Amino acid sequence: MSAKIRLVPPPISRPSSDSVIDSLPEPVIVVDAGSNISYLNNAAQTFLQGSEAVLAGMNLQDLIPQDSPILTMVDRARRANASMTVHGVRLTTPRIGNHTISVDAAPLLDDPESIVLTVKEHSIAGKIDHAMAQQGAVRSVTALAAMLAHEVKNPLSGIRGAAQLIETMIPAEDRQLTKLITEETDRIVKLLNGMEIFSDRPQLDRSPVNIHEVLDRVLAIARNGFAQNMRLIADFDPSLPPIYGDHDQLIQIFLNLVKNAAEAMVPNGPDPEIVVTTAYKHGVRLAVPGKESRMHLPLVVTIRDNGGGIPDDLRPHLFDPFITTKSNGTGLGLALVAKLVSEHGGVIDFESKPRRTVFTVMLPVLRDMVGSEKPKPKKKGARG
Repeated sequence: MSAKIRLVPPPISRPSSDSVIDSLPEPVIVVDAGSNISYLNNAAQTFLQGSEAVLAGMNLQDLIPQDSPILTMVDRARRANASMTVHGVRLTTPRIGNHTISVDAAPLLDDPESIVLTVKEHSIAGKIDHAMAQQGAVRSVTALAAMLAHEVKNPLSGIRGAAQLIETMIPAEDRQLTKLITEETDRIVKLLNGMEIFSDRPQLDRSPVNIHEVLDRVLAIARNGFAQNMRLIADFDPSLPPIYGDHDQLIQIFLNLVKNAAEAMVPNGPDPEIVVTTAYKHGVRLAVPGKESRMHLPLVVTIRDNGGGIPDDLRPHLFDPFITTKSNGTGLGLALVAKLVSEHGGVIDFESKPRRTVFTVMLPVLRDMVGSEKPKPKKKGARG
């Protein structure tokens, strides 16, 4: 009887944890119970402009301003024994220069008094100023829209009427020109009607809204219309509380974003897919220009597509009016989305590369808008 030979795979070589952390591009800093630096990776040494031999043992207050919200967050994370996130922090010191960052703080597993800090630049928080500038550009269209509606549409009506009258007085072979006048007049009026959505309107008709009911409606429209040949996936967190918003305007926001994702698909590209995700991010607070207190925007909705991505030259101006890559587009869709999200007290941002574009909408929940207790959700989201 022959003996069985069992092949034993060679042992897997595991990299050390220090090697892994030192390979990260983001600064990682550990402070002890007294907020003295006990560990920092290579990226943190570069960020803080010093070697580990120099920085180890230094107190965090000696490296960043004493009124920085980072210090408060470290104390809160230590007391609550929970992770915290602070966004939109402006960090300016002679040592490290001027940065806009977000910082995650989490207690160390084997020593809760020690806090691990992860620093991120150019995240959603780092783009808040730009997002607000985009919204400011949208608001600047308000006066323009009102002026155009009153000063341009009326003369256009007269021009169209005159063209129709001339059409009855000229030979049939010359009516192509009058037809051109009426069609171009109608096109301009349609553009002006699109711009009127930016004019000042009454306040939103707010009520408690289940965001999943909004998204279910949007996805149903997409499945039966512009995205019927695409794969639509809903990945919902069923425990989300309601938001305090305008139901119809929220549908408009996410319908525009999903339609924009569908239109961004590469023609005849492989496996066109749109994924809509909801989540609740505890401890997310953003510092937004013009606001004294930090905005609590825990409800996060993302729309991800695997299309061709957004061209680099359009990204800085994507939410500005009249910016579009579509041959027949007006460039007002994303500008409207930015305006409506702002009116709901939220923030919108995006990141894009080929085969992966993600729009992120962060919104306040009902209790943060009207001070009520966190209500139970009306329904659960489902995967589709």
